[in-house]
Amino acid sequence: AGGVRGQMNYLQEHINQKKDIYERYKEGLSDLPVTLNPLIKEGQANNWLTCLLIDEEVMCPQIRDDHNVLYKSEKNKTCPHEILDALNEINAEGRPIWKPMHMQPLFHRYPFITCTHLGEDLFRRGLCLPSDNKMTPEVQDYIIDVIRACFE
Repeated sequence: AGGVRGQMNYLQEHINQKKDIYERYKEGLSDLPVTLNPLIKEGQANNWLTCLLIDEEVMCPQIRDDHNVLYKSEKNKTCPHEILDALNEINAEGRPIWKPMHMQPLFHRYPFITCTHLGEDLFRRGLCLPSDNKMTPEVQDYIIDVIRACFE
């Protein structure tokens, strides 16, 4: 609780920085076949993470299990782990979107109830972009360039 109290003075500043990061990604990737996490009008987003979803028609082939990922690079196509590998090469931390609970190793063999396979699709096509509020605009522009190169 003490740590949180110390951060409360900077909370709005951090939220503003995260919003700027989201907006810079939105602008820098706007012409790519991707979608950023949508912001709803009924709420007030804190933009703590910026997530990217690759359009289905530009997904390169990939196979993922609980420990390994294989993908085949193709011209004008990419997949989350190709982007994550490219970000890793420049020492920028991206992550897969969270794996749905029913796909977690502990739970995947048990029955579950679902109406759609939305969580599985988000996990397959999505990733969380580097979103540290200490990123400079220049560093974020470099990250945007690296992501854009994955679509070439």
